[in-house]
Amino acid sequence: ESAQMIKEVEVDKVTVLERKQVEAIKKLWEDPGIQECYDRRREYQLSDSAKYYLTDLDRIAVPSFVPTQQDILRVRVPTTGIIEYPFDLENIIFRMVDVGGQRSERRKWIHCFESVTSIIFLVALSEYDQVLAECDNENRMEESKALFKTIITYPWFMNSSVILFLNKKDLLEEKIMYSHLISYFPEYTGPKQDVKAARDFILKLYQDQNPDKEKVIYSHFTCATDTENIRFVFAAVKDTILQLNLREFNLV
Repeated sequence: ESAQMIKEVEVDKVTVLERKQVEAIKKLWEDPGIQECYDRRREYQLSDSAKYYLTDLDRIAVPSFVPTQQDILRVRVPTTGIIEYPFDLENIIFRMVDVGGQRSERRKWIHCFESVTSIIFLVALSEYDQVLAECDNENRMEESKALFKTIITYPWFMNSSVILFLNKKDLLEEKIMYSHLISYFPEYTGPKQDVKAARDFILKLYQDQNPDKEKVIYSHFTCATDTENIRFVFAAVKDTILQLNLREFNLV
């Protein structure tokens, strides 16, 4: 009954959740079958934030609801095309260009970035056991690793510094307790349920894609929903970029 009610809702026309809809969603979320589906989410495409929102429906559904910073940070909208974000970080203007990582988006941007200062490549640590949206028998991390190698070896990026963000460390900590790395990467020889060993292994996977041993890959483990962590990381990134620029012009 609850499932049928939700199924009949025209999602694009909903602006306010009715109480009966909220109760139906809560009832579905508590259903053992739905929980089993959630536990097997690596087998299909589901937002990492689903649990966050579904367990807090009573707060979200009130008419006076105003999203918190965490609510906003957990929203996921796939990037399409190229979006530029200029921002001021301690009186220095940075221009960050966000590009779509999905396969269909890459052809739009891969040739547009000759002589960029730095590349920030974002890795989702939690995707080691997930498959691509475009192809359900290809591992997301294998695809990401291959793209990373392609980018850092492109002629356009030969003089760009490379900064590797290994993101979603919080989700890795949760997932590694029941989904073992060795099941997806047989070359992993570390212990099961060991977060540090898993992080180090994944970092090395990406470092090993770099054929130029003189090119330094600057890496940071991040949690995008942890504002203090991101503030610290971006301060470090700013210093890295400035130092590299000064060195390029022989000013240090």
